[in-house]
Amino acid sequence: MIRLHTGRLDRIVAMGAHCDDIAIGAGGTLLALCRARPGVRVDALVLTGGGSEREREERAALAAFCPDADLRLTVHKLPDGRLPAHWEEAKAAVEELRARTEPDLVLAPRTDDAHQDHRGLAKLIPTAFRDHLVLGYEIVKWDGDLGHLAVYQPLSPEVAEEKVRLLQEHYPSQRHRPWYDREAFLGLARIRGIECHKRYAEAFAVAKLTLNLGG
Repeated sequence: MIRLHTGRLDRIVAMGAHCDDIAIGAGGTLLALCRARPGVRVDALVLTGGGSEREREERAALAAFCPDADLRLTVHKLPDGRLPAHWEEAKAAVEELRARTEPDLVLAPRTDDAHQDHRGLAKLIPTAFRDHLVLGYEIVKWDGDLGHLAVYQPLSPEVAEEKVRLLQEHYPSQRHRPWYDREAFLGLARIRGIECHKRYAEAFAVAKLTLNLGG
């Protein structure tokens, strides 16, 4: 297992197609990062759910997942399940975010996610964030699209448990879903932990990674 380290992370971008995507896919990573770097700036963008109960859930949840961070969240009102038909609006939202930040790390959906909204957003990321470290998070779902990922962020047992607790606490609108439970979230984290010789982890896809081994 090779362990690489980034430089200092002062600015993070986190993007999701839906309210709860960021927390499900990278909530543990955000908790760990924000606790290690008080004051870190987190620019978060969600494309759907604006003006609804879902936005209220998202604002409370991300505030909890990004403790002591300079959190700046934007939630748009694009229609859930129809993002491919609203490509221009989605692209404009991503480009608007890019214009106001120069992030050290971007957290976003994977390009091979089976959900059309997740996949559509993922394909927009490199059109705006061309020279950035982009980590594509995974979201467990009915489609069964979990695969082999190569990048891992280990989570302490305390962080893994806190992630699950916050997901259950802050997204009551999702509790009826058959996959939205403690076993699913902690189980996936345990599997990814096994793959990187840790107890728990979140896993990510990366399309491009530039090394500076001699710098």
